[in-house]
Amino acid sequence: MDLDFTPVLDSAWFLLGGLELTLALSLLTVLCSLVLGGAIGLARCYGPAWLRWPLVFYIDSMRSVPVFVVLVWTYFALPLLTGVILPPFWAALVALTAHIAAYVAEIVRAGVESIRPGQSRAAFALGMSRSQAVRTIILPQAVVRMLPAFGSILSITIKDTAIAAVIAVPEYMNKSQTVAGQSFHPIEVFLVAMAVYFIILFPVTRVVDMIYARVAYLGRS
Repeated sequence: MDLDFTPVLDSAWFLLGGLELTLALSLLTVLCSLVLGGAIGLARCYGPAWLRWPLVFYIDSMRSVPVFVVLVWTYFALPLLTGVILPPFWAALVALTAHIAAYVAEIVRAGVESIRPGQSRAAFALGMSRSQAVRTIILPQAVVRMLPAFGSILSITIKDTAIAAVIAVPEYMNKSQTVAGQSFHPIEVFLVAMAVYFIILFPVTRVVDMIYARVAYLGRS
């Protein structure tokens, strides 16, 4: 089989524009998910008892529903219920953040609960408040233990942005589909797309693993 990558080369700037949007959507989703998921995870560990059931319901709901359904619901159903119409990019950001934040919340909860309770009791015995103990003793160790899982979240987020193509977000996969449809060379176009995602994700996972290998001792107790 002869492969002809001319359509990909001719559409390089068009595809690079989509790649730029993919990276922007990934970065914003990761930041928003870390903030929202971190807050939910900490609220589940240290928040009032009445708040835990709604948080557990949110986390379990998001983890049991495909991200595709969350995305379509956010873009098509949310405007009917609220009257608020989000542009495709922002609808994708909201949907991906809502979905991935649930996983981040569980990572944060597991990381915090992995720290031995004796360390909190020792901090209280030294006169620290709960917030001081969490900020200076619990979280520094827990964050180190969360690093491998956060690396996976980063990879999953970048890959999941491709699903935004279904609501016409002009990210890399959406533009790859356009080039493939117009050139009738889908094998070459998606072969390049596979290579692009690999080139982005492989260094990301390696860097996170290298960082964890260097700081892992800080999370041991």
